[in-house]
Amino acid sequence: MNEIQNLWADFRLPIRDALYFVNGDSYDVTLASDTPGGWKVLAPFGVSDMLAREPDWTSEIDGLISMELGQGGFLWGGDGSYGSEGFFGRLAPDRSLVWAVFFMESNPFEDIQLFGEIATFTSTNGSEVTVDINDPRNPIPGNG
Repeated sequence: MNEIQNLWADFRLPIRDALYFVNGDSYDVTLASDTPGGWKVLAPFGVSDMLAREPDWTSEIDGLISMELGQGGFLWGGDGSYGSEGFFGRLAPDRSLVWAVFFMESNPFEDIQLFGEIATFTSTNGSEVTVDINDPRNPIPGNG
């Protein structure tokens, strides 16, 4: 198992604004309310390198909202160890991770709206992030 799978088994994620995939691929992300989707996926980084420098820099996550997917699995969102943290992601039917996004300053995610393969996650402070649930790296088209 890789680092993300090990952390997920304990319901933990690294404390970093990032998108994490079950295969270990990770990308820096940022909230960006002025862009379609409300966020940007940035450069890839190595979780192994990050955790080697800061092994305890992880947050316990707790789900506040979930939504079953017709094709199996579900979407899940909630909070981290600190009040400002939030996460959301897609899980397989056995609750194993497909992908997850963690934000240090979004507040907990408490609502999910699903439109086909596009989901919008909303946090307690009103932050909205819209993603393609099959691959959140895919850009969300703008409104004109």
